[in-house]
Amino acid sequence: MERALATSRDRFQAPRPTRRPIRLMIVDDSMIARAVLSRMIESDGAFEIAAVAGTAEDAIDALAQVRVDVVLLDLEMPGAGGLKSLPRIIRAAAGAKVMIVSSLAEEGAEETVAALAMGAADTLPKPGTGRFNGRFSEILLSKLKALGYAAAPEPTRRASVDLNQPLRPMPADPIDVLAIGASTGGIHALGVLFQALPKRIGVPILVTQHLPVPFMSVFARQLGIAAHREAIVAEDGMKLLPDRILLAPGDAHLTVDFSDSPTVKLTKTPVASGCLPSLDPMFGSVAAAFGRGALGVVLTGMGRDGAEGASRLAAGGGSILVQDEASSAVWGMPRAVLEAGLACGVLPPDKMARRIASRTEDQSGCK
Repeated sequence: MERALATSRDRFQAPRPTRRPIRLMIVDDSMIARAVLSRMIESDGAFEIAAVAGTAEDAIDALAQVRVDVVLLDLEMPGAGGLKSLPRIIRAAAGAKVMIVSSLAEEGAEETVAALAMGAADTLPKPGTGRFNGRFSEILLSKLKALGYAAAPEPTRRASVDLNQPLRPMPADPIDVLAIGASTGGIHALGVLFQALPKRIGVPILVTQHLPVPFMSVFARQLGIAAHREAIVAEDGMKLLPDRILLAPGDAHLTVDFSDSPTVKLTKTPVASGCLPSLDPMFGSVAAAFGRGALGVVLTGMGRDGAEGASRLAAGGGSILVQDEASSAVWGMPRAVLEAGLACGVLPPDKMARRIASRTEDQSGCK
């Protein structure tokens, strides 16, 4: 085995952070890439490199001996490679988050979206000419902190939200539209939700997933296969049809125009969260168009995108379900909605599908 377990180093260190360090494993066949990533990560006292590996096989062996919070995984490696080995790495990681750091994260949308659908939590292309404007290290460390603190054992984390707090009542009457938003870890969560959802629920489905433009057509194709229904990237003027999934493009908000019949209206208006696309305009528009018949879903993701739109949705008589902490890659967006007192339920995606199905006119497919 290539040097899989990192050796400790005695050197002067800045005062330790109040939280324990986030333990990382770097899996990359390039010695240079491992060295560069190691230097970037070790510049921040929030991290500890617990292991490195040059192949997926070595990583799986090392994970049997060392506990980590996050695995940085390249997809292009000798042997079985990162993508084919991803399910075994996720199992061996025993709850650690897997983040793809690979040139394929920009150039190979098919492989990257597949990795995210399998359960990788996030993705980041390796730095190259013109990428990140010199901010790669900053972006990398920010993503690692979000994933690492989400994976940390409960005693070292922030006090959890009181899940016994009152939830908003969920109406029992049938819904007219389903609007779903997600970010980090969302592609996997969407797959789980749609696999558990009946093939026919009789209402249009809108999805806003934070994802770059080049990935959208691949994401639509893979989601359509997983969901057993048509999934397409939304364009201006498209009609909202029952059981068809319309996806927000990577560079515009997906909203609804209801002047005559419900149709797609794409906008690029700046929003408070800074996200493009954002859940907030989507939720706000379905609240205005469908009122009590609108059901919003907020899946895993960092930040607060969706909280403002959920407020408008609730004010219009609609209802909101949020993903629970245990099944989320990063419990940021769902938590923000729950803390605002806007959620009607806190559930993993498969159980969320049952709640959604219970509010459709045809419940024959509800399991």
